[in-house]
Amino acid sequence: MSRLLTDEEIDRQLDDLPGWRRDGESLVASYDAPDFPKAVQLIVAAGDEAEQMQHHPDVDLRWKVTHWRLSTHSAGGLTQLDIELAHRISQAAARLGAETKEP
Repeated sequence: MSRLLTDEEIDRQLDDLPGWRRDGESLVASYDAPDFPKAVQLIVAAGDEAEQMQHHPDVDLRWKVTHWRLSTHSAGGLTQLDIELAHRISQAAARLGAETKEP
């Protein structure tokens, strides 16, 4: 099991994750895709990455906007798995032309 990150570690790593923020014991972000098919492609791409990591996000799709929530439930908070998955989701979003959206 991955260890919980300290508040300092989380804050430092969030500096490299534009659009992501901490919400309690989760990382959250929203991405506005160019259209509905691209939003679905983002979910599929992120799902493939998550499956490889065996670490699965909570995701919500509203038309062309995806909302993401990451937390390592088995550890009771945020671990390096969450940070890595956030990076992978961000990269997939960039490839598909999705932009971060403020909550």
